[in-house]
Amino acid sequence: MGRNPSRSNQASAERPVLRTGHQIDQVQRGLAPDDWTPMRTVGVGVREIRLRDASGAFRIIDVATFADAVYVLHCFRTQSARTTRADVELAARGYRALTMERKR
Repeated sequence: MGRNPSRSNQASAERPVLRTGHQIDQVQRGLAPDDWTPMRTVGVGVREIRLRDASGAFRIIDVATFADAVYVLHCFRTQSARTTRADVELAARGYRALTMERKR
């Protein structure tokens, strides 16, 4: 019996999604993600959660300094070890919009 290629592709695509969900769950429980770095250029309390697998890297930029919620500012797949300026700027715009909304 051969492997079903579509089933194999679907399983490999779901793996990063499940790992991403696990990392967000950890943050919601007040635990630190497995691999992260602060992103002070985006805003206070913002961090980049890093995930890697054979197909590349996944990033989640979140802010968890608010007691009521964890806000995901941006998430994306990348082949590079560095976060692009465009991704940082997108997260920064989201952070500014979030802080303005929370002030209301």
